[in-house]
Amino acid sequence: MSRIVVLDYGSGNLRSAERALRRVGAEVTVTADADLAMEADGLVVPGVGAYAACMAGLREVGGPRIIERRLAGGRPVLGICVGMQVLFDRGVEWDEETDGCAQWPGTVERLKADVLPHMGWNTVRVPEGSVLFAGMPADTRFYFVHSFGVRRWELEDSDVLAPPLITWANHGEDFVAAVENGALAATQFHPEKSGDAGATVLENWLRDVVAR
Repeated sequence: MSRIVVLDYGSGNLRSAERALRRVGAEVTVTADADLAMEADGLVVPGVGAYAACMAGLREVGGPRIIERRLAGGRPVLGICVGMQVLFDRGVEWDEETDGCAQWPGTVERLKADVLPHMGWNTVRVPEGSVLFAGMPADTRFYFVHSFGVRRWELEDSDVLAPPLITWANHGEDFVAAVENGALAATQFHPEKSGDAGATVLENWLRDVVAR
C-alpha cells in the first residue's frame, strides 16, 4: 500500500482528495509536516480559489521547497486544479501577477470563453503513451471548476530529455488539462470529483508512477 501525503496548506478539497485516494487503496495522511511530506511515497498538492492565496499558503508550509526536493530525488508529486497551476512560472489574476513554483514555464491566465467559470464535465484530448489516462475511452469526461488556466505550453523540446505528455481540453479555447512529466504530474480537473473516471486516474498514478 502506497503512503500518500495530501499537503495541507490551507487550501483545497483536502478530505475529498483523502477519500478518493483511500478508495483506490492508498494509505493517506493529510498534513503540513514537511518531514512526512518528504518521506511519503507520493505527495498530492490540491488547490482551490485564487492563485495568489494558494501560493501564499504554500510558502507558509515550505511547499515550494518540499516539491523541489522531492522532484530532485525523483519522488512523485501530483498537483490538482490550482495545485497544478502553481507548478507553472506565474499566475495573473485580475491584473495581479504572482510567482509560482516554476517547475514548468508558462502563465496561468483567464480563459477566453463566453461563460466562466468553466464548471462541469468535459472531455479531454489525451496524447499517445499517457499513463494517467491508460485504458480510458476517448469520450471519458472529467469534472472541471475554474476560470483560469494555462493557454499555451511553453516548455521547449529537449534533445536529452523526453518531452512531457500534455493533455488538452477546450472551453472557449484550448487549455492544458493535465501534464505528465516523469515524477511530476498534474490535472486541471478534479479527479476526486470525477467519479469512476477520476478514480481510474488516481489508480493509474499510484500504480504506474508512485509504485513503479
